[in-house]
Amino acid sequence: MADFTLKTGTDGVAVITWDCPGKSMNVMSFEGLAELDACIDEVLSDDSIKGAVITSGKDSFAGGMDLNILASLRDAIEGDPAKGVFEGVMRMHGILRKIERAGMDAKSHKGGKPIVAALPGTAMGIGYELPLACHRIFAAETKAKIGLPEIMVGLFPGAGGTTRLVRKLGAMAAAPYLLEGKTLAPAKAKAAGLVDEVVAPGELLAKAKDWVLNASDADLLKPWDAKGYKMPGGAPYTPAGFPTFMGAAVMVHGKTKGVYPAARALLSAVYEGALVSFDEALKIEARWFTKIVLDPTSGAMIRSLFLNKGALEKGAVRPEGVEDQRVRKVGVLGAGMMGAGIALVSAMAGIEVVLIDARQEAADKGKAYAESYMDKGISRGKATAQKKEATLALITATTDYAALEGCDLVIEAVFEDPGVKAEVTAKAEVVLGEDAIFATNTSTLPISDLAKASARPGQFIGIHFFSPVEKMNLVEIIRGRETGDRAVAKALDYVRQIRKTPIVVNDARFFYANRCILPYINEGIRMVGEGVAPWMVEHSAELLGFPVGPLQLTDEVSIDLGVKIAKATKAAMGEAYPDADVDDVVFWLADQGRMGRKAGAGFYAYDDKGKRQGIWPGLVEKFPLAEDQPELVQVQHRLMMAQVLEAVRALEEGVLTDIREGDVGAILGWGFAPWSGGPFSWLDMIGAGKAVEICDRLEAAHGPRFAAPKLLREMAEAGERFYTRFDPARAA
Repeated sequence: MADFTLKTGTDGVAVITWDCPGKSMNVMSFEGLAELDACIDEVLSDDSIKGAVITSGKDSFAGGMDLNILASLRDAIEGDPAKGVFEGVMRMHGILRKIERAGMDAKSHKGGKPIVAALPGTAMGIGYELPLACHRIFAAETKAKIGLPEIMVGLFPGAGGTTRLVRKLGAMAAAPYLLEGKTLAPAKAKAAGLVDEVVAPGELLAKAKDWVLNASDADLLKPWDAKGYKMPGGAPYTPAGFPTFMGAAVMVHGKTKGVYPAARALLSAVYEGALVSFDEALKIEARWFTKIVLDPTSGAMIRSLFLNKGALEKGAVRPEGVEDQRVRKVGVLGAGMMGAGIALVSAMAGIEVVLIDARQEAADKGKAYAESYMDKGISRGKATAQKKEATLALITATTDYAALEGCDLVIEAVFEDPGVKAEVTAKAEVVLGEDAIFATNTSTLPISDLAKASARPGQFIGIHFFSPVEKMNLVEIIRGRETGDRAVAKALDYVRQIRKTPIVVNDARFFYANRCILPYINEGIRMVGEGVAPWMVEHSAELLGFPVGPLQLTDEVSIDLGVKIAKATKAAMGEAYPDADVDDVVFWLADQGRMGRKAGAGFYAYDDKGKRQGIWPGLVEKFPLAEDQPELVQVQHRLMMAQVLEAVRALEEGVLTDIREGDVGAILGWGFAPWSGGPFSWLDMIGAGKAVEICDRLEAAHGPRFAAPKLLREMAEAGERFYTRFDPARAA
């Protein structure tokens, strides 16, 4: 079956329907482009056809380009991947330009046929670039999203979207949609100038056809093809436009810290393209797009944030042969911030929730958290009163464990105390049916030890949410020594229901995410104790693309929690405990009452509204700056390797069983340098040999925590890469 089909009605209007067989949402492929091209040729060559409407056979219009084809473009011309990408992109430009010109005479701009886009729902990426080439864009009044999110996966709109949107809106107005990937619902998209008409869903096709039948030659002439066209807001060489581009360059550098090449390339394509004709601008866009596609950063981001993330969300690591384990009713034990968040996301997904706490007042407060969240959504236009009512109706707040009857999943989210967790486990299992799965939400306590309190350890599993639950996309699922496949499948199916991204790891101290986060935090704190300037530590992390530095991160999660974790870890490890020098700094801060942001005092100083005011001066008074400060790259290597080596060790020890989970989990879990694609992608980017060289230097200077793992050294000697040796997708 074809992706694009054409049918002409008695009114003479051709309807070109995009409907990819077997897919929930349309994505563009080269086969699809060829079919679209043939449909356009038929419209333009058949005198009985008056014009065309391009629409979708699905509820949405399109989700974008099939990013797998970028790899095929790179390989299209042997020995010259740049040529393959450039020529492939220019073919797309040719098809969209054909739509845009629609058979008009080049000089008189007459004789063309109107071609409009009718969007029944979401239109993203090429799904919006195609409509931009049409003469009118109609969108159904739905909750769909319209925009160009390519920048979020290390690309920028390369099928004319960059050039057309800037010429349509002006550089300043187009910036949020190009540089930030902002998307809008249809009504707001119309107000912003992204679409031309918003109509009732049932009238979409009729309104689009009516426009086709009544369009004039003037309606078909794009502004940028008209004589005397001037860019809205001013071109870069004009007095009005120059400040816009200067400001954009500063904004891009401020936000990307120089490590996201797609944003810089996009700005270059816009600036250079504005100096030439529209067709020359498309070539410039294609050249910059080719450069980004071939950049290893782009490839790593696409692989981790699109391909691997999508595979995990679709069940790539789900145990085979286990029937559907979708959750019908979930019990949440503990109505604190974490439990309240779990209850909220579960109810928002349509799951019945029983929220239990020791006191009714606390249980009610947990439910009130959902009410407050929904109220904020309503005030921002992101929720409705009906949605709020339906969500709250699904949550039962109580102290009675008998209410757990009928729950097929229970998630315990009480204090990080093994005794308390054991008590609530036993209470819940008395009520639960024999098939119910019990999950513990913990960030540090070993799952296999907690499972000892369960009468059915095969149905006991760890589900580690990140805080705040409603905002964080990652969920870490931890398989204990006795955890069975059905429990894993239940956890994965539940995470999919609440629309988050799961990774599955085996039980070990700190699991995977915290195992890597803590060394990052500790290395930053350790450097402060050594006399490295705290601001250098923080800025080094920011220049690596981390959302926050290790000191700010410690303030955010709280210093007293760090003290608690340190004491528990030291008690468990005894003489092998490696972080006494870190404790010197953290414990001293705690003794000063500086418990982090929640206390308005930590590594940073805060004003009375909780706003950071810079590094607290008392920190360098207690830990004076060393006379010789390290170079930036030395600090960055310490911060980077502290995390990356733990990821390798987790793989080496079998805690991680899939490097895709290691990369996706790192980016979504703690913001590991998204431009890198994750720790394993970064190691592949620099090469195992280079990584071992860095390790050897760091080990000589700072000790055995930087020793290269045996696996990494073996790979360096063999010249191997992680995504050659371990990628399950490649093996399949």
